[in-house]
Amino acid sequence: MATPPQASPGAPNTDKKSPMTPAPPTISPGAPRFTPPNLQQDQIASPSIKNPIMRSPENGVKTGSPVPHLSTPPGPPVFTSPVRPAAVPFRTSPATPQPVAFSSGSSLPTSSPPHFPNGSAELQQQLPGATEESMPAGESPCVLFSAHKLLKQKKLANVPSLGFGVLVSPGRETSTGPQVIHRDPHRCHNCGAYSNLYSNILIGSGQWQCVICRNLNGSEGEYIASSKEELRNFPELSSPLVDFIQTGNKRPSFVPVTDSRTSAPVVLVIDECLDEAHLQHLQSSLHAFVDSVPPTTRIGIILYGSTVSVYDFTEESLASADVIPGGTSPTQETLKGLIYGTGIYLSPMHASKEVAHLIFSSLRPYKLNVPEVSRDRCLGTAVEVAMAIIQGPSVDMSRGVVKRPGGNSRIIVCAGGPNTYGPGSVPHSYTHPNYPHREKTAIKWMERLGREAHQHNIVVDILCAGTCPVRVPVLQPLANASGGVLVLHDDFGEAFGVNLQRASARAASSHGLLEIRCSDDILVTQVVGPGEEANIDTHETFKNDMAVSIQMLSVEETQCFSISMQNKHDIKSDYVFFQFAIQYSNVYQADIARVITIRLPTVDSVSAYLQSVQDEVAAVIIAKRTLLQAKSYSDAIDMQTTIDERVKDIASKFGSQVPKSKLYRFPKEISLLPELLFHLRRGPLLGSIVGHEDERSVLRNLFLNASFDLSLRMIAPRCLMHREGGTFEELPAYDLAMQSDTAVVLDHGTDVFIWLGAKLAADEGRSAAALAACRTLAEELTELRFPAPRILAFKEGSSQARYFVSRLIPANKDPPYEQEARFPQLRTLTIEQRTKLKSSFIHFDDPSFCEWIRGLKAVPPEPI
Repeated sequence: MATPPQASPGAPNTDKKSPMTPAPPTISPGAPRFTPPNLQQDQIASPSIKNPIMRSPENGVKTGSPVPHLSTPPGPPVFTSPVRPAAVPFRTSPATPQPVAFSSGSSLPTSSPPHFPNGSAELQQQLPGATEESMPAGESPCVLFSAHKLLKQKKLANVPSLGFGVLVSPGRETSTGPQVIHRDPHRCHNCGAYSNLYSNILIGSGQWQCVICRNLNGSEGEYIASSKEELRNFPELSSPLVDFIQTGNKRPSFVPVTDSRTSAPVVLVIDECLDEAHLQHLQSSLHAFVDSVPPTTRIGIILYGSTVSVYDFTEESLASADVIPGGTSPTQETLKGLIYGTGIYLSPMHASKEVAHLIFSSLRPYKLNVPEVSRDRCLGTAVEVAMAIIQGPSVDMSRGVVKRPGGNSRIIVCAGGPNTYGPGSVPHSYTHPNYPHREKTAIKWMERLGREAHQHNIVVDILCAGTCPVRVPVLQPLANASGGVLVLHDDFGEAFGVNLQRASARAASSHGLLEIRCSDDILVTQVVGPGEEANIDTHETFKNDMAVSIQMLSVEETQCFSISMQNKHDIKSDYVFFQFAIQYSNVYQADIARVITIRLPTVDSVSAYLQSVQDEVAAVIIAKRTLLQAKSYSDAIDMQTTIDERVKDIASKFGSQVPKSKLYRFPKEISLLPELLFHLRRGPLLGSIVGHEDERSVLRNLFLNASFDLSLRMIAPRCLMHREGGTFEELPAYDLAMQSDTAVVLDHGTDVFIWLGAKLAADEGRSAAALAACRTLAEELTELRFPAPRILAFKEGSSQARYFVSRLIPANKDPPYEQEARFPQLRTLTIEQRTKLKSSFIHFDDPSFCEWIRGLKAVPPEPI
């Protein structure tokens, strides 16, 4: 039934400005939240980062080619000038916090005197364990603790305002790569923990003691050695991070195949109801996408409106498609007709590149005189068809051998409006008498579809653009439950095109399982991230396995889990142990078990604990827990009050009271934390900077799953001032940076702003050079970020400059001595320049950081 493609009307715009105020999608569809049963949930994670590492792909300046320019003129030459460090009193915001230091030495104290079932009292004398190698700072970004020491006293350690937690990034690559082991791991027969560098080992018998449950286990003679030095040859006994890899040769009747026939495909599902202006931008982005896709990647193209058009790649000089009705879910007969027919709907790019260009060039704008929001779009049906195309015949057998694609397949929906036709649809208008019920039904249907996609290792990303409301509460569950993302764009231009390319290029491993094991002193109270509680029958279990197990919806470098913990009781041992095991199948069809084991010392001293607190990590964990409760705008306002109470409580519990005063001095050891929380309460995640609830909802969902780097930037922007000579100076994100003769780059995670002062803008030559440098720097800073941020440039005093001003801490009303203490760059200005700067500010009622913290009955911490 191949027919010439219907004149594909373009695809409408879909963006943030939906006239609705729905709460952010509930966590049900693939929930970015998992709470272990019967565990307390009101603990907050904590602290910050000392000794920052400057420069990672997310936060640092990185040389390399800039982001491809789509439908815009070529960019300026690559800008590689270094960022100049900030002035002394201001500590720059690091790209990656300092990881836990792994002490060297052969003595590995145990948490309590061991009890040996076999009378193996010789254990401690024989070998305290394998060596602990020091890990250079920044090389283990997969696990970031909020503090590098734990308080022994339960009462203080469990103070809700400054709890304890860890950020785990299962798919994050390390700079040098982990130690790789091509054999099965040794696991504790009692609790399932893995042998590691802290395990005590009997070198005579090869037995090893589990650090989690203290059980003694055999190693089948593998750990028998003449000396402890020999055990250094076992990677798991010498490194805190190892990957156990099992390839297909150990799987019965499975043969790994890496050619294009089994590589995970990408299917584009494109809205064909666009007006001409939006369609032209979309076509430019689609053509650039085709040119960027690797030649072996299999691609499929589906358009949807009132019908679903599945494009056939058998015709080399003609864009032809099979058309399916969109009003109902496709029948099994319809799908069989497609799958078992003569059409080719998934084809490697090297064989279908010209056809793909031809298909995209054939798209036509929507012709009927119908408002964007009222056009029939059967998005749900189109995704169902795309899933059927990816799955193909029920079992692909070749001489009794099963072939499977590596990693997750991906559906990328390019949407310009809401799903208003067919399954999972909502009425065109909010005034429809049955709209609330229809919306509730649609949300459940979309969540079910997302879960079905996840079961088949298919990730659904939804990229929306334009000004037509897309009904975010309906679409978000589909993306969440499948392990994908929903992103809003202003239009189908450059940012959309970059995200289209990066979405397709993301390596998404499948069958992910995260297991968290801790010493008996520690209780996991909450997990926030892209996963859900794992069913007991989906993974191997052990006799006394107390691990918290999380089924990951996908395993990607851009994702992160926030794990909150607390003391079960006062800790008597000198150390506590944590082990994180991530099991998944990668894109090369190998089964990976990544094991990370960390030992943290315990202390009685509150000061020693506070000095080990990592401010940025603590802020991110606190923010994720807070955002989890901000399901609507009114909730977000309530959470601002919660942030206030948290800061007051930290000051009263851990700070010191000012003599002859009721004020508390905020602890100097965590001086950066309150400023990060101030950015959080007034920024787009909790504040009123973002105009519509749909936008806030998308930002919150993105933030709950985001990596540490992106999460930190979404909380607190990074401010870089352009200097003569092609360098940039990093400054605090204060409004005092708005100096008329400079250009400033402000990186706020999902948005990057370039601000040109009025005096600089008046000099055409200088402003052009500064703008080019700022633009290139912005692209370098976000080169590997997903979603790619929009980059906006504007001049001082323009209407768009409000986006920039609203994200800076207002310090212009503070007394001069306080301004200089927190923004030391002011000391380099002349009296005339400072006078002009002061006169340039417009008075607002927003409090400065110092005013805010004093209003909480606390003394602002001294800047570092």
